[in-house]
Amino acid sequence: MARGGPSGLFISFEGIDGSGKSTQSRLLAERLSDVLHTREPGGSAGAEEIRTLLLTGDPDRWSAETEILLFTAARRDHLEKTIQPALQAGRTVICDRFADSTRVYQGATRGDLRATVDTLHDVMIGREPDVTFIIDMDPETALARGLARQSGEDRFEDMGLAFQETLRHGFLALAKANPDRCILIDGNREPAAIAAEIAAHVADRVALA
Repeated sequence: MARGGPSGLFISFEGIDGSGKSTQSRLLAERLSDVLHTREPGGSAGAEEIRTLLLTGDPDRWSAETEILLFTAARRDHLEKTIQPALQAGRTVICDRFADSTRVYQGATRGDLRATVDTLHDVMIGREPDVTFIIDMDPETALARGLARQSGEDRFEDMGLAFQETLRHGFLALAKANPDRCILIDGNREPAAIAAEIAAHVADRVALA
């Protein structure tokens, strides 16, 4: 999990809907100094507009292929406008979701499209986080939590429990395939305990505030 090049440290958080990854990414950001906390889809003006298209409306609004293109477009703008400038300035970037979400949500669960996702990522993004925390949680509990938020961005939660269970297996497989980058975290605990474990993993990489 060595830092890639002279830039700042790039940390991403992944997991199924309602797993607590957004809370954990925020808690880590609060512990660190000189940090940029951002999210996907979103994180830049253009990407936030695409976020609305992706996360609202009918579950069948977009095909998986169209979703891949929209997510990639949002990620490219986010990388250009937000992530890369911060890393080049030596800041730590903490991102709530990145390319792994597209690999799992569109590449592994909505058709055999992983090769398409990987090709687009290589051509248009070409960057991986230095460290990825995957928050693993019981899908039924996570789905209930996600729906209870009533955020209005429930398109993927509305696809149901079976979809969330498939997502979980996809993230577990991704963690197993990328042990040098991905750290699997048990999310079925109190947030403070989870945050302490995550902080311990990064304590030797960045100066805690």
